[in-house]
Amino acid sequence: MADEQQFIEDGLQRSQIDEFFADELGRAGYGGMDVAKTPMGTQIVLKAEKPGMVIGKGGKNIRKITSELESRFDLDDPQIDVQEVDEPDLNARIVADRLANALERGWYFRKAGHTTIDRIMESGAKGAEIVLAGKVTGARSRVEKFNRGYIKHNGEPAEEIVDHGQSVAVMKLGTIGVNVKIIPPDAKLPDDFEVHEGVDTSSFAPEEVVEDEGVEELLEEPEAGAAPEEGAAEPAEEFEEVETPGGEEAVAEELDEIEEAVEEEEVAEEPADEAEAATAETAEAEELDEETEAEAEELLAEMDAADEEGDE
Repeated sequence: MADEQQFIEDGLQRSQIDEFFADELGRAGYGGMDVAKTPMGTQIVLKAEKPGMVIGKGGKNIRKITSELESRFDLDDPQIDVQEVDEPDLNARIVADRLANALERGWYFRKAGHTTIDRIMESGAKGAEIVLAGKVTGARSRVEKFNRGYIKHNGEPAEEIVDHGQSVAVMKLGTIGVNVKIIPPDAKLPDDFEVHEGVDTSSFAPEEVVEDEGVEELLEEPEAGAAPEEGAAEPAEEFEEVETPGGEEAVAEELDEIEEAVEEEEVAEEPADEAEAATAETAEAEELDEETEAEAEELLAEMDAADEEGDE
């Protein structure tokens, strides 16, 4: 048989055994089980609110359950160990069965839910959640939730820390599913933290930070003859002074000559531009004068023609 198929078979068998114990030991306060297969047989640990009812008078009931397991589920030499639940109000399976029985006896769902979750929190739980789903009050089904404290819904903490319990209440209008989640008081959540008072924190203090040297200290010139520090950049070489023939007066005369030459070039360029501009303006004025004279002659000719017609 393949490994995947074996896992499926084991899970199916485990769920069937759990349902069998829930039916047989409901009145004894069945609180879950753990199954472990060993070379000597199958070890089953039962958790119950009333272990005496599970064992029965003289061990009669426990022998009956053992024979049923051998015949119905084909278990090899089942060994049942019954353990008493220390705090029934912190066992999700027992709480779910109690709430389902209360609903079947006629308790109003809201009163039953609040009373149950209050008892869970009074027992020291860090958080709890009760979900009732089904035809709670009328013909239409709905979901009612009761929350207290802190609860995890997903991730590894929801699978490893949170205790799950389910039960069913059979009512006249239909069935009501009861789902209970409880976080026990001793659960260690991944986001928990503790504050320790009076602890010596000197070993955790950071090392003293050396203050950076100021800019003025860095710019200070080293003393003459002092050896440069390791890793420091070597100072730049000083520029040698170059003697100019003729001295500073000769240099000043050359600069003056250069400036005069530049000014003459600028002056020489400016008149050429001004002359071109003046020539263009003169040409435009001459064209305007010719047009004006032509228009005046035309007007005089028209006036003379009009005078001659008037004389006639």
